[in-house]
Amino acid sequence: MTFAQGALAGVKIIDLSRVLGGPYCSQALADHGADVIKLEPLSGDETRGWGPPFEGDDAAYFRGINRNKQGIAVDLSRPEGLELLMQLLEGADVLIENFKPGTLQRWGIGYQEVLSQRFPALIHCGISGFGADGPLGGLPGYDAVIQAMAGLMSVNGEGDGGPLRIGLPIVDMVTGLNALAGILLALNERQRSGLGQSLDISLYDCGVSLLHPHLPNYFAAGQTPKRTGNAHPNIAPYDSYRTAGEPIFLAVGNDRQFARLCQELGAGALLEDPRFTDNGQRSVNREALKQQLEHYLSAHDGALLAPRLIGLGVPCGSIATVDQVVAHPHTRHRGLLVELDGYRGIGSPVKLSRTPASYRTAPPSLGQDTRAVLQGLGLDESTIAALLASGVVHG
Repeated sequence: MTFAQGALAGVKIIDLSRVLGGPYCSQALADHGADVIKLEPLSGDETRGWGPPFEGDDAAYFRGINRNKQGIAVDLSRPEGLELLMQLLEGADVLIENFKPGTLQRWGIGYQEVLSQRFPALIHCGISGFGADGPLGGLPGYDAVIQAMAGLMSVNGEGDGGPLRIGLPIVDMVTGLNALAGILLALNERQRSGLGQSLDISLYDCGVSLLHPHLPNYFAAGQTPKRTGNAHPNIAPYDSYRTAGEPIFLAVGNDRQFARLCQELGAGALLEDPRFTDNGQRSVNREALKQQLEHYLSAHDGALLAPRLIGLGVPCGSIATVDQVVAHPHTRHRGLLVELDGYRGIGSPVKLSRTPASYRTAPPSLGQDTRAVLQGLGLDESTIAALLASGVVHG
């Protein structure tokens, strides 16, 4: 399955993770050429059932984050299953798992005690809810729970409403990206030392790390941040605004952009108003500014105004629905729509000039590649048949 031109060609990943953070990370690695073997329990990754909608036997949720992987199903609760895992690790560069902390030790293959001794160059990436120790150590973590506990919900929502979950699993996905970054850092360091290491990536840490600018604001002012709806706590105008047609979102980050906005709207009077002379004043007087801007915007259709403003250098966009994003010509131009053997997915946002991402195989069915992977380990047909018959593997 090696993709000779990918930036990670020749890197072998054994992925034991399920749900989102780990699979999101391993799909990104696979898109850039890594050989990823996704090892699932015989019941499968639980996201295979997270539908509707379903495509065949598997939920769209699963299919969105598991392309470019070989899929095998192994019962790791059996000694024979653990032995197969150890054989897979013989030639592996990276092991990704998101079991409850202590699981590998309970199985007798802890990183420090066994894996680092037997495979000194192996990079182990353990993803967990809260890490292994501390007041919350070892507890299970889920995206929405971490959004609540890490403060993200407290700053999301309208000022006069309650806390809201961000409408996508941002903690899981950022955890996957931090795992990706950590793996690449460890691979780079291994070129000098020849040694692997263990990565401790927790959802809680990643959730707290997202609290910018709210934590810096709290450190500086000592005031607990409040919900501001679509408005930015530090910048104005930076909010959604009504127009005569579709609403728009303005993200005006400096005085030059504000001047261009006012000129285009025929709102030159705002430039002379002392309440709006710079960002500091505009932020303090944001409600008055919003009223004034919406007065001028009421003469414009947002759908027509937004492209004109951004063309003038004023950051502005209409508020698109998902179907509109898919239909937008720039989405396809940027290679963000992947179509492969009946599979459709989101393309990689990382564009490398010489070694671009590639999309080679659709997400595997449960145990689709079990036999091929076992053959690659050198097992003969009678041994493979015995493993299948005894229920150690499925395929």
